[in-house]
Amino acid sequence: MRRLVFGVFAAFAAVLALAGAAAAPSSAASPDLAQALREALHSPDVAGTRTAALAVDLRTGQVVFGANPRLGLAPASAEKLAVSYAALRVLGPRYRFRTEVVGSGELAGAVWRGDLFLVGSGDPTLTPEDLDALARNVASLGVRRVTGRVLGDESRFDARRVARGWKPSYLVVESAPLSALAVRELPFADANASARAATSAFAQALSRHGVSIAGAPGTGRAPAGAASLAVRASAPLWKVVRLMNRDSDNFVSEMVLKELGSTIALRGSTEAGARVVRAVLGEAGVPLAGVRLADASGLSRFDRLTVRALVAILRAGYEDPGLRDVFVGSLAVAGISGTLEHRLTKRPTRGRVVAKTGTTRRASALAGFVGRRYVFAIVQNGFPVPYWSARAAQDRFVTVLARS
Repeated sequence: MRRLVFGVFAAFAAVLALAGAAAAPSSAASPDLAQALREALHSPDVAGTRTAALAVDLRTGQVVFGANPRLGLAPASAEKLAVSYAALRVLGPRYRFRTEVVGSGELAGAVWRGDLFLVGSGDPTLTPEDLDALARNVASLGVRRVTGRVLGDESRFDARRVARGWKPSYLVVESAPLSALAVRELPFADANASARAATSAFAQALSRHGVSIAGAPGTGRAPAGAASLAVRASAPLWKVVRLMNRDSDNFVSEMVLKELGSTIALRGSTEAGARVVRAVLGEAGVPLAGVRLADASGLSRFDRLTVRALVAILRAGYEDPGLRDVFVGSLAVAGISGTLEHRLTKRPTRGRVVAKTGTTRRASALAGFVGRRYVFAIVQNGFPVPYWSARAAQDRFVTVLARS
């Protein structure tokens, strides 16, 4: 895997020096600033031994504050930073997911003699409107009747609908089932019914466009060499990543992780995708001690990240001229957008802090940038972590940075 990803990154020569910098004492920076940050971070409701924070001057690489930078903690949705960086780096900002209609058989006049397959490639943004457009394209070929069936092909990804370490309640509540053929807004009967629901909706769309289907919709794998009849491409990946980070969409992040596994490791599983992400981070110089990736969303109880790794990921995206705008632009903006729309709404933080939030019962996190001056990461754990106290400490911390 490392050789494979290294080949993708043969031209990537910018090696980060953060691993050594993160170990430097915070006293290397202004003692007054370090003390102000220490006081801001302190919360009587959050254990200091379960709190980690790191702030680095982007201009000099100097650590201005560090607390437990090597401690592996549950990261909550801050984990999406690792997946979004790796996806943008490997797949590219303009990568698009494709949903395709293929046919086994042949067109005889207005009749397709055989089956049609709706082939999913893990598009996490697929909508009923997209299915309607595919049906319209098939009808435009002159097809008016299909003698066989319409079958949904979800074989690009494995059959696991959740990630290791998820609570049963996370399915549906926190994420839709992880299928390579899933349509947003469509109800489904059970965790394994996403592809069937998508196929039924597609068959209905064909009917609306004047195409009758002899058999009942179902699922199945398209045969090799089936004829391509229609293709629908998603928005470019940089827009998909914005859903992951700005709005913290768990389903989108998990689908992107499986696509990384499918494209790079040739296996569409969460585990394969996580190995790709780890390899990409290693090639970028991100320190991996204390890092464990069990999913993409940070919901798994097995996930661990260090603030040292989070800051390194943020710096890697910031320092890459080909990714900076889309990576940094995918983050929520304080007081303006996404999960920070109602946080840090006043000066000096409004519009100046861009960051990824993270919240579960056991973790609270905030990681991002303060203007073009500082990059930071804060992760707090508890069982449960006190939600409002943790968030208040994070907001105080970044406010001190903004004022400095």
